[in-house]
Amino acid sequence: MSDSLTQYIQSLPASVRVSVALETLADSSVRLYHRADERVPAASLIKVPIMVEAMVAEIEGRINLDEIHILLDSEKVGGSGVLKDYPNRSRISYRDLVRLMITSSDNTATNILIGDLSPEAINARMRALGLPQTGLNRVMMDTLAARQGRENVVTAREMNHLLIQIYRHRVATPALCEQMLDFLKANEDTLTIPSRLPRQPGGRPLVVAHKTGTLSYVRADMGIVYGPRPFVLSVLVEGADSEAAGEAIIAQIARLAYSTIHNN
Repeated sequence: MSDSLTQYIQSLPASVRVSVALETLADSSVRLYHRADERVPAASLIKVPIMVEAMVAEIEGRINLDEIHILLDSEKVGGSGVLKDYPNRSRISYRDLVRLMITSSDNTATNILIGDLSPEAINARMRALGLPQTGLNRVMMDTLAARQGRENVVTAREMNHLLIQIYRHRVATPALCEQMLDFLKANEDTLTIPSRLPRQPGGRPLVVAHKTGTLSYVRADMGIVYGPRPFVLSVLVEGADSEAAGEAIIAQIARLAYSTIHNN
């Protein structure tokens, strides 16, 4: 492992806690785990497990992704997303609920899916996939539950494991796994893993399939970075001075990870 990445992580202030899991996808020749098994508040990273359960529910016939949901004002919550601004009784497919949950981190879409899938089914799915530390314990924007200690939690290693299984088409049909990757590639929040990666020939940005998360006390990203040597990276930052500071830490770790892998 490159000393530069290890040294950067070790150089961060003691007040900043960083969880990192890094793995190359082709041959596992590069791996780095730093606090990778510590449970951390998930923020919106928990939406990836919800997406996976939605796809499995489609296969099992428990939901139909093309069925239309009638959006009610009573279902809307604040925070990220666009559905909170839609008119009452707007029509939206379950597939679009999943898409919006990932691309714009829509909290209203997320809560509708949690209600229809059930937290118990989502958590059971994660255990079945080998993610025993991942837990969905509250809906989005439930600040009372968070204050009471009922927080959604993940680990960096388990988020890597989940992304690898999606990438290798092990959690659903190949078509549904590719759709999940397409949703992740369309993430509108590009301030973290993608922001400092080198450009491809011709100036095009590298393709990154990722899901970000933001709370007042956590900034996080989990993603697959495509390129000559694709890799998977999950980073969760607690205790940064600001959201922007957390973003800068994740971006620098991603940049150093890319350099390490492509110079290894």
